[in-house]
Amino acid sequence: MTDFTKTLCPYCGVGCGLEVSPPAQLNKATNRDSQGNPIWRVRGDKSHPSSQGMVCVKGATIAESLDKNRLHYPMVRDSLDQEFRRVSWDEAFDLITKRIQTVRFTQGTETICMYGSGQFQTEDYYTAQKLLKGCLGTNNFDANSRLCMSSAVAGYIQSFGADGPPCCYEDLELTDCAFLIGTNTAECHPIVFNRLEKYHRKNRKVKMIVVDPRRTPTAEAADLHLAIRPGTDIDLLNGIAHLLMRWKLIDVGFIDDCTSNFSAYTEVIRHYPPEVVAHQCGISIEDLETAARYWSQSKRVLSLWSMGVNQSSEGTAKVRTIINLHLMTGQIGKPGAGPFSLTGQPNAMGGREAGGLAHLLPGYRLVKNDQHRAEVENFWGLKPGQISPNPGLTAWDMITGLETGHVGVLWIAATNPAVSMPDLERTKKALLRSPFTIYQDAYYPTETAAYAHVLLPAAQWGEKTGVMTNSERRVTLCPAFRQPPREAKADWEIFAEVGRRLGFADKFAFANSAQVYAEFAQLTKNRPCDMSGISHEQLQKQGPIQWPHPALVNGEKSSSSSTPYTLHPTPAKRLYTDLHFHTSDGRARFGAYYSKGLAEPPDPNYPFVLTTGRLYGHWHTQTRTGRIEKIRSMHPEPFMEIHPRDAAKLGITDNQLIEARSRRGQAYFPAKVTKAIAPGTVFVPMHWGALWANEAEVNALTHPEACPDSLQPELKACAVQLAPVSLEVTSKNYQLQSSQW
Repeated sequence: MTDFTKTLCPYCGVGCGLEVSPPAQLNKATNRDSQGNPIWRVRGDKSHPSSQGMVCVKGATIAESLDKNRLHYPMVRDSLDQEFRRVSWDEAFDLITKRIQTVRFTQGTETICMYGSGQFQTEDYYTAQKLLKGCLGTNNFDANSRLCMSSAVAGYIQSFGADGPPCCYEDLELTDCAFLIGTNTAECHPIVFNRLEKYHRKNRKVKMIVVDPRRTPTAEAADLHLAIRPGTDIDLLNGIAHLLMRWKLIDVGFIDDCTSNFSAYTEVIRHYPPEVVAHQCGISIEDLETAARYWSQSKRVLSLWSMGVNQSSEGTAKVRTIINLHLMTGQIGKPGAGPFSLTGQPNAMGGREAGGLAHLLPGYRLVKNDQHRAEVENFWGLKPGQISPNPGLTAWDMITGLETGHVGVLWIAATNPAVSMPDLERTKKALLRSPFTIYQDAYYPTETAAYAHVLLPAAQWGEKTGVMTNSERRVTLCPAFRQPPREAKADWEIFAEVGRRLGFADKFAFANSAQVYAEFAQLTKNRPCDMSGISHEQLQKQGPIQWPHPALVNGEKSSSSSTPYTLHPTPAKRLYTDLHFHTSDGRARFGAYYSKGLAEPPDPNYPFVLTTGRLYGHWHTQTRTGRIEKIRSMHPEPFMEIHPRDAAKLGITDNQLIEARSRRGQAYFPAKVTKAIAPGTVFVPMHWGALWANEAEVNALTHPEACPDSLQPELKACAVQLAPVSLEVTSKNYQLQSSQW
């Protein structure tokens, strides 16, 4: 028997295995933080195939946040200008169900909305889908994955006929050429980068190309860094394709046998000769040709991307244009090769599998598909037509719905839109207009709590049992290893209880999360993300498992257990190894796109492009990492990276306060003068909300213009003007006091 519980890190989509043990153990000193508080020990799980025992600073310090500023009890208030008062769970559930019923029968179910999170476990996601999309008949469930991965989802569906990254982490150590675009992997997915960099250092013939306007730690490790202008990704990708076509270095057999729409694609790429592309991107023709040569000379090309591609008004087009390069060179379905999106959040993949976006249903189904709706209705025991054929409101639609009075109930869980949404001042004003907002989170205070009428205390990592799926489609069981504090409850339990009180008791007769997952897994049977052969028990016994992992017709019995469960001999590491895709004709589809550029390009009044991103230590809006001393000391305040040439023109010196203005708002940041950012572009990290810094919310500047296919906002670029404010910068300590709630 081990003192350690195996679990998964709850931060990014890498999905690193962790081992956790109690603060006090026999014959060992009690583990304590710097203030002397007992904390759980955390170390990397060497047996976890994704992370192989490695862990970054976020995972290593996760336990320090477990008991800081927790929300302990349900709280309510009648209006936002009142103080919260503590109530029982019974009172909170009664208030919520009465309000939902009132709105349902007076305004219609289409005015009931939920905004969830990639922090959910799959069981949380699934229960919410069953409640809203099934029982209530509204598809108004969206998640912060809309701001994160929805362009990747749309790109995979349009190119391959189904969502799902086709690669696995093993490919990081098998590739000949790693092409990283729109991803600062070293800081945002550090363990993935550690595996790739270690392999790259040992194999000098392996090439690494990094495409990024910033010279990030990722770019520092590259053989070729292409510091393109923001918004020129499609120009670059089409330019590489043009050269591959010109040089006749394409896989004609694969194109003819396995793809469609190639002729439309060739018509587009002929308009992207090297001299045009180099000028548009702001790079040399030589570097462009080097990138194309690296790709063409490699038998196994692995492309990696994240928010820098997805968070764009051309997000889906960018994803498909990356995939096009793989299709024209036959670089898919084999070891070391393929297009590989790096998921932003720990269970954004599980959310996609469970139907956790406004246009999806569980099992990679679409709400617009008649057959898909019928399958889910039949499985859930609903009457035909109960599930709406219309996609629900996206996250931004919910904000505009508050403005127009279309939203009657807004239920927010495990996310912080009062910091993370674009056009933030507009977002805050809309949240103030909400007639009834339920906010469900583990922590208090957060920025979004200021806009809530009801606060529900949620159990978090380590306090509830469920599964998460990482970027390589690997499902890991995350068992509870401690009790939730005071009256906190698991998210799925809260959703299920509301469902029962709304009159759907037979749909939510779950005794535990294992039963929730068992039901969900059966709904994936014969779907691209088939997990019908996976259960909590099997994950407990066998460890993490990749999908697809269908149940066998004749299940075998474990020799070490009297309980029968299905076994699958060889979990699928990669998708499309048979070169058959989930389209109607089995062929992958080329997407033909001309570059449109930024939705808001710079102009004489707003001459700089602002781009945003993460830092190594922090996570999203600091709801958790801001409460960890080591991470706060690593990243004590926000900043703006600006090129020395631009700083000199504006009279800005290092650490001087800069006022940044866009057409929507303003914010203030200390200057970090550095050649790591391209001239004409500035960078600000996205982690600081109103609780952690003064007027340093980068999303006060960003706009909500979105990709027409994925509806993902272009959070990565907006036009700003800059001005120096003062020579002195004072730093404020934003350490929060312990919550009484």
